[in-house]
Amino acid sequence: MNKHHYCLIMAGGVGSRFWPMSRATHPKQFIDILGKGITLIQDTYQRVSSIVPKGNVFIVTHESYKDLIKQQLPDIPDDNILCEPARKNTAPCVAYASYKIALKDPEALVLVAPSDHLIKKDKTFIRALKACYEKAASEDCLITIGIKPLWPDTGYGYIQYKESPVKEKDPRIGKVKTFTEKPDLEMAQFFLQSGDFLWNSGIFVWSVKSIIKALETYASDVADLFKEGQKYYYTDKETKEVEKIYSQCKNISIDYAVMEKASNVYVRSSAIGWSDLGTWGSLYQQMEKDKDKNAVVGKNVMLFQSSKCIVHVPKEKLVVIEGLEDYIVVESKDILLICKKQDEQQIRNFVNEVKARKGEKFV
Repeated sequence: MNKHHYCLIMAGGVGSRFWPMSRATHPKQFIDILGKGITLIQDTYQRVSSIVPKGNVFIVTHESYKDLIKQQLPDIPDDNILCEPARKNTAPCVAYASYKIALKDPEALVLVAPSDHLIKKDKTFIRALKACYEKAASEDCLITIGIKPLWPDTGYGYIQYKESPVKEKDPRIGKVKTFTEKPDLEMAQFFLQSGDFLWNSGIFVWSVKSIIKALETYASDVADLFKEGQKYYYTDKETKEVEKIYSQCKNISIDYAVMEKASNVYVRSSAIGWSDLGTWGSLYQQMEKDKDKNAVVGKNVMLFQSSKCIVHVPKEKLVVIEGLEDYIVVESKDILLICKKQDEQQIRNFVNEVKARKGEKFV
């Protein structure tokens, strides 16, 4: 295993579209949402541990989730848990981790991965990562994992790519031409038919030198803050300094801050059985289904004249459902949600209404 291989797992999100199972105090990355016996972040950690030394795995999360990280990933050293005092999107968390990892290992090659995505084909994913690590080690570049689109999804970002200007060892690596964020259906259908667009997975590989250079070039206002704070990292003054930095830092994604501006961005096309598990509908697509196309998590669910539903309930709960088609039925603790699948984008609005009418207890 290469001692310069590192991984940054991003685990600070709230996952409000998976309410009521995902709550502000216990979001979806810390839940066994697939019924596999392990949580999403544990699954992610196990996957990357086959290519990254355990001591080189870093987690960036909101400070309120530090105890959850320590409970679910007890092997992670305290210095490798980077706690954000505020949610400022992905560019600040990448900058913070990059400058901190650079202190430990200036030759680091870093995989950046969300904590709550589904990857079904682990071996294929590891092969893709090895190719990306090798390219990142040999040249100044930023690489993203692209997923061959299977349908015209309007909830994903898209990457247009072309043949690489250099001869690649891995022919699946191409040069990024454009990024498009969440197109309408007509545009998504065009992207699918054209054959030169991939879904943007939000998974990246680069050398720590390359990403710091890119941050200082394209997002200097973000980079300057974390570079200035670098002298406090790995000291007892780090927490206070990071609080100061985040109070000044703007909210911006790494895509907008760097990836869409840089000229040295590449994509590795991959078929890894990927889903960002962004909604109940996306989870439904990934789950096994019965003869009536129902996807069920829960050992005591009885369905009658019901089809195309996703049901996620506690295993000890007896649930009897009759006459539903294309519905989401989810019970979590003291909340039951019944919602049409086609209206799942309204779940965030439901959460806001619940918060306004019933207070923080239920969100």
